[in-house]
Amino acid sequence: MMNLATAGSAGGGWITFAPLIVMVVLFYFLLIRPQQKRTKTRNMMLGNLKKGDKVVTIGGLHGTIMEITDDVVVLRVNDASKMTFDRSAVNTIVSTSTETV
Repeated sequence: MMNLATAGSAGGGWITFAPLIVMVVLFYFLLIRPQQKRTKTRNMMLGNLKKGDKVVTIGGLHGTIMEITDDVVVLRVNDASKMTFDRSAVNTIVSTSTETV
């Protein structure tokens, strides 16, 4: 009789970990994977920046890209002023230029 009780409880050990496994899977699909997609999309956007694009920075400044290097962007804010930003400071592209680089 002791053997039947031991055999029944030994088989149910993995069931105690099932809720933990379900939580890890949900955590991945609800939090980690969407963040990876957003990061990939942002990196593609930053990689496709080119001279003449109208952009908005993370600080809300609107401007047109005058010069661009690997990590620096020079924006023309109006006719008289140019401002230098890190490439990562660009938040969105408002409109793209038709000029090819």
